[in-house]
Amino acid sequence: MSNDRERVIRDDEIDLVELMARLWCHRLLVLVTTLLVGAVAVAYSMLVTPTYEAKVFVQPPTQNDIAHLNYGRGGSSGLMMLSVKDISGVYSRVLQSESLRREFFESNYLPWVTQREGRRSQDDLYNQMSKVLVLELVNPESPGRYSVAVKLSDPHLAAQWAMRYVQMAGERAKNEVLKDVKADAMVKANNLERQIALARETGAHKREDRIAQLKEALIIAKSIGLVRPPIISGDIAKELSANMDGALTYMRGSEALEAEISNLERRSSDDPFISTLREQQADFEFYQSLAIDPATVEVYRQDGGIESPDMPVNPKKALIILLGVLVGLFLGVILALVKHVWLSNQGVRS
Repeated sequence: MSNDRERVIRDDEIDLVELMARLWCHRLLVLVTTLLVGAVAVAYSMLVTPTYEAKVFVQPPTQNDIAHLNYGRGGSSGLMMLSVKDISGVYSRVLQSESLRREFFESNYLPWVTQREGRRSQDDLYNQMSKVLVLELVNPESPGRYSVAVKLSDPHLAAQWAMRYVQMAGERAKNEVLKDVKADAMVKANNLERQIALARETGAHKREDRIAQLKEALIIAKSIGLVRPPIISGDIAKELSANMDGALTYMRGSEALEAEISNLERRSSDDPFISTLREQQADFEFYQSLAIDPATVEVYRQDGGIESPDMPVNPKKALIILLGVLVGLFLGVILALVKHVWLSNQGVRS
């Protein structure tokens, strides 16, 4: 059995040596085929249009970037403070929105492609743009950090488009945030306006009630002929003076009561006598006129700079040439074996 195994091994060695010998006889064919296919690969790598990739990274803003958005919020205002997470969430949503991609397609990609290639189906071009403009979440454990990559044959335009896309998202997100903040302020101002109107209405009713009470006390004072408050000394005077309201209001005398009634009826405004009204008016003016300068707010930060790429990502010339040489070598070996078999068959027939 050992002899059979040795015989098999020896036969395999003979077959391998014979194969190498046959290939060596047709080495010129293998070499020429390898060179031809390799030359085609080199020509392809040189003639194909290179593609450059420009990439920009964005991340959430800092607390200082959104500080102006929290003017008039928090505390007793009833308006929740806006956090970095809130603002970053708005930017992330806008950055991934279909409406932003559509706007970028219509304002940038479509005119560029139409100028280069003529009119084509917009649906096809829009699907094609998904390969040109790629948005990725950098790290799932770090939400809010994205990369925007643009792949074009023009490296300068690729860098411009990547920057333009994140800026368009920033402008949209900022406008949305400022609009929401303004809406919150207007709701707060409207509530304060209603509170002020209610306070004034309540103040007017209280003045009318006071006049009615004083007139009733005046009737009592006149009926008993009390013109001025009675002169009473001692502790009784202090106690009586402290209780000259309500049922004892008439004890102030008709002269004082008529003067107060006349003053209340001539009063043009109750505002100075309404507690907290001035604070409410100040808050109303603040929220009604609240305007945040967009230049003081940032909804994202760019992580690092962006420059025009100088090395194409496609084609990978070294890989293409290597594959071309390997394919040429393999094809040359196949042709050499086919030629050898064909020549062998011809020899047998003759």
